[in-house]
Amino acid sequence: MEMTERRKAVPLSVVIIARDAEKRIRECLESVSWADEIILVDSGSSDRTVETAREMGARVFCHEWEGYVAQRRFALSKASHEWVLSLDADERVSPELAADIQRRAGRGTADGYRINRLNHFLAKPIRHCGWVPDPVLRCFRKSKAVLPDVRVHEGFDVKGTIGRLDGLLLHHSYDTFFDYYQKMNEYTTLEAEDKLRRTGGRRIRWHDLILHPLSRFWRMYIAKKGFLDGWHGFLVCQLSAFYLLVLYAKIWEMQRGEKIIAD
Repeated sequence: MEMTERRKAVPLSVVIIARDAEKRIRECLESVSWADEIILVDSGSSDRTVETAREMGARVFCHEWEGYVAQRRFALSKASHEWVLSLDADERVSPELAADIQRRAGRGTADGYRINRLNHFLAKPIRHCGWVPDPVLRCFRKSKAVLPDVRVHEGFDVKGTIGRLDGLLLHHSYDTFFDYYQKMNEYTTLEAEDKLRRTGGRRIRWHDLILHPLSRFWRMYIAKKGFLDGWHGFLVCQLSAFYLLVLYAKIWEMQRGEKIIAD
């Protein structure tokens, strides 16, 4: 974008939460190098995440991990500008999306914008399986943003008008099977605790462990045409069904052991 256009853009802060993201953070930061301010909140990396971010001009804050929502709230509190773009370390802003953010953020009536996200599995973009368009609300006015009180799959809400931006947010969440299983183990535990709170302890039955995973696989692979993504699509659908099996099994285990979950 030409300098004359760039100076007219509304100031924007990019906020990122990260830990041990050395292999991914450079490309993430490069994709938003045009932003007025980049803030990275690190929760105890043992690699060069912090050093790399500082070398690339980001303002880095080291903040002990308190959960996804708390980390995002802390990162948001450090933003200097009213308009904010929230990212994860495994996400990259496409050139088309970058141009549209600079062109439209703060110029119309919208208080926030949803962005279509293209998810990758083992380095391949997944265009079916129900993974697209996967809209996420990531660009917004700081004063209008709120975060719901959940432990996982958290997302911003905006009290105001919401629009949609052109271009894609490229999400490289699972580059290896280890990545998937590591995140699955963490997320299913947090989601199981959330579900127990919300449902008031509805008992898990044997058919939940069988029918829900089977239903998810059928919906993703057949109804959402996951087979068109080839072998990668088959794996995505199988692993998503397995995710649900593990989730319900953990809820069942918590109920069976009468585990007490702190507020």
